[in-house]
Amino acid sequence: MSWQQPRVMGVLNITPDSFSDGGEFLDAEAALAQAKLLVAQGADILDIGGESTRPGAKRVDLTTEQSRILPVIQAVRDLGVPISVDTMNSQTAVLALEAGATIINDVSGGLADTNMFSALSPYDCTYILGHWRGHSDVMDNLNAYSNVAREVVGELAEQVAMAVSSGIDRSRIVVDPGIGFAKDVKQNWDLVARLDELEQLGLPILVGASRKRFLAAALNELDPASVSTQRRDVATAVLTALLLQRKLWGIRVHNVEATVDAIKVVSALKQAQG
Repeated sequence: MSWQQPRVMGVLNITPDSFSDGGEFLDAEAALAQAKLLVAQGADILDIGGESTRPGAKRVDLTTEQSRILPVIQAVRDLGVPISVDTMNSQTAVLALEAGATIINDVSGGLADTNMFSALSPYDCTYILGHWRGHSDVMDNLNAYSNVAREVVGELAEQVAMAVSSGIDRSRIVVDPGIGFAKDVKQNWDLVARLDELEQLGLPILVGASRKRFLAAALNELDPASVSTQRRDVATAVLTALLLQRKLWGIRVHNVEATVDAIKVVSALKQAQG
């Protein structure tokens, strides 16, 4: 199977309650320092988020989300890498694009805000359309699947069709299988194992598995919450290396250095194999 080097998207959460780095980068100066570190470590894209989507997280209002995100876009836009904004809100997405972002990462795939597609249609931005069934406070109750990979592909296809009919050119769309969103541990592993089925959509694929519970569960099935961030980062890097056999557009991660190292090792092996 052919291999291509994916883009590395470095996560920059400007939130007090994200599951692994909440509260660390609320200050614009701290966010800029972290952004510089991520870029130095090899991030191809910075993904800035102002609302946590961890299981059980409560929604934040638009003013709060925008007050977190917009100053950070201003602070990091001279670093020379594309800026992605992780938002489910069309108003925030438009303001982010006007401030200098070029990618909108919508984990809800247009379901959380029905104005998202029409709002983005005039802009020449990349739109990451994620698989999603409901907000963080209810998504764990929405994980009924008879065939998780097939249903994820089908539901993504529906949203892609709606996006295109609303004026978003298909060439601008990247799909995300929504690892961890309305899926239990077994379903996440099943989906990851069958990522090749997403290729039938004929669209670039982003995977965001970084530090998530299903990885921790592989390390400690009885107490996943006890697995440290460092161990989760190693697990993320290992999974990244294994997934490079797929045709991935990008990998969204918290620890850029470990992921870039994993990609370099795979690249060296591929070169040695000719």
